[in-house]
Amino acid sequence: MSTARLSRRQALRCGTAALVLTAATMSDTTLASPALPTELQDTLAQAGLRGSGVLRFFGLRVYEIRLWTVPGFEPEQYARHRFALELVYDRKLEGEAIAERSIAEMRRVAPFSDEQARTWLALMTQAFPDVAAQDRLLGLHDGQGGVRFFHNGRPTAQIADADYAHRFFGIWLAPQTSAPALRNALLGPSAS
Repeated sequence: MSTARLSRRQALRCGTAALVLTAATMSDTTLASPALPTELQDTLAQAGLRGSGVLRFFGLRVYEIRLWTVPGFEPEQYARHRFALELVYDRKLEGEAIAERSIAEMRRVAPFSDEQARTWLALMTQAFPDVAAQDRLLGLHDGQGGVRFFHNGRPTAQIADADYAHRFFGIWLAPQTSAPALRNALLGPSAS
């Protein structure tokens, strides 16, 4: 009878050890660098993940953001480089609200006219559909002012406007961002 108890204890220990190992393996997988998004594999195949961070609003996760850059990327000159920003949402949001908030944040980067605001808002309303948890929005900058947008890997809109590109990506990458800690997570603290 004591051998049976010992075997059960051993089995429980083994089971617990297996559970701990599984949790550690899952944690390691979660922390592993994400794969290059499929929409970048042709146009930015040599890109690597430069940084990532999480935007929170009153403690609630809104999205995780990732910056994909090519070798030689200079944070101070982001508008002159090819790169992509990928946002993975944690909650449901209306595309129109995302577009309107983007216009407000772009005004922090540099001023622009009401006419530009209307044009850019119309573009972003097309580019940003309503999102649900785990939906991805990706903005790809071509280094010359051209921007293409994707929702879950499918193209939604594009524009060739260097003023727009500078201000839009400046929401996260410009020193004037409203989220400097997130900027540091994307670019590294030396970009301050």
